[in-house]
Amino acid sequence: MVMSKGTLYIVSAPSGAGKSSLINALLETNPTYDMKVSVSHTTRGMRPGEIHGVHYNFIGVEEFKELAEQGAFLEHAEVFGNFYGTSRLWIEQQLHKGIDVFLDIDWQGAQQIRQLMPAAKSIFILPPSKDELERRLNARGQDSEAVIARRMDEARSEISHFTEYDYVIVNDDFDVALIDFKAIIRAERLKQDKQAAKYSSMLTALLAQQ
Repeated sequence: MVMSKGTLYIVSAPSGAGKSSLINALLETNPTYDMKVSVSHTTRGMRPGEIHGVHYNFIGVEEFKELAEQGAFLEHAEVFGNFYGTSRLWIEQQLHKGIDVFLDIDWQGAQQIRQLMPAAKSIFILPPSKDELERRLNARGQDSEAVIARRMDEARSEISHFTEYDYVIVNDDFDVALIDFKAIIRAERLKQDKQAAKYSSMLTALLAQQ
């Protein structure tokens, strides 16, 4: 078998819809496939419990700007005074090894990625309702009422871009949403070009004249 190239998956959702939980559950329950989550570079400080190289690659502002000028990022943005960027080289290396990479990113970053890597597949995660989304944000116990109100406003803007994505999953029942997520990955793995690359020797033998 020949190794086929991995797929880059763009995964977007409003805060609280469950995209990070779905990605983590997918990786934990799918040991058959080679999969990784993209680890972004950021200039923000490391929070308690975070590990450099696992949650983020923590770097200084000057280093970040130098990398950006060198074209090292597929996309980058400033959020609340901190810079975030997605490493082009790291992702290309993983895809070349046949590893699927998941990029947890907003719709603006998704637009930038699509322009540079049109072969990427995109998935949007929707909450079942506004009330449920607000309940989940409150249940996390991480944010003030003002922050939750802002996240709800941002959610409307984020959701308005769902039509730009290849796939849409409604995360009402988490187990069902995870099944849907897995189905997308499996279907992409079974596409003709990937199967042709993976089983090139077998196909050559099957098509050979006796």
